Amino acid sequence: MREEAVIRLRKLLRDNFSARYAGVDGQRASRAQGYTDGYMAALLSAGVLTQRELLSLVSEERQRAAGPSTVSLSVRPAAA
Repeated sequence: MREEAVIRLRKLLRDNFSARYAGVDGQRASRAQGYTDGYMAALLSAGVLTQRELLSLVSEERQRAAGPSTVSLSVRPAAA
């Protein structure tokens, strides 16, 4: 069941990111986001995935849809 849930989540995330980056209308994008959010909440509450695993999956699918992050940030101490 866990593997099936992960496969389904990856598909939902792909659909969600594809809709967002394709510029679809707000209603369709909101529906995709709602399905995805609900499924992720169910997986967390059922103990199928941990929060860390869930965040990792979301990150992987976002990178597939939009490419790697393009900006590296560094934190510098504030000037005195």
